[in-house]
Amino acid sequence: MLSKESTGLIITDIQGKLARLVHDSDALVSNCAKLIKGAQVLGLPIIWLEQNPDKLGSTVDELSALLADQYPIPKFTFDACEEPQFMQAVRTANVDTWLVCGIEAHICVYQTSLHLKQLGFKVQLVCDSISSRTLANKNLAITKLVNRGVDVSGVEMCLYELVKDCRAIEFKDILSLIK
Repeated sequence: MLSKESTGLIITDIQGKLARLVHDSDALVSNCAKLIKGAQVLGLPIIWLEQNPDKLGSTVDELSALLADQYPIPKFTFDACEEPQFMQAVRTANVDTWLVCGIEAHICVYQTSLHLKQLGFKVQLVCDSISSRTLANKNLAITKLVNRGVDVSGVEMCLYELVKDCRAIEFKDILSLIK
């Protein structure tokens, strides 16, 4: 079970034209927004990544507006764990579990999630908050990661798992995100 005391969120490369070209783009952005808002309500550490932002563009406005109090970590490797600034943020967050969302599922999300798992972190792929240009590539990423011990969750499932109790102070805010 997830615990808000030991869980963080990684937002991977939801930027530029590519964010609008991936399979079911509108749902991806909407679900990522819910996930970000939920993480903020629950006080989770959030790490925000952008792949080669000078070439691919910045994070879509709907999400960057939610993250206005922090800056994205630029990266050039597909596996964010190869970027020292990312690994410093991971260590500083002091959690052992990471929810991962973003694009592209079969490239950056896959490589980063797998490397985090290999480093000993628990990783939960938020499957309704990831995408690729094709559904087949998204499904391939999920299958390969599950086969390597990465857990799969969804926005609603992980947020309710984190809030735990309808009497929790955060429950009404989480409920309003889901409805």
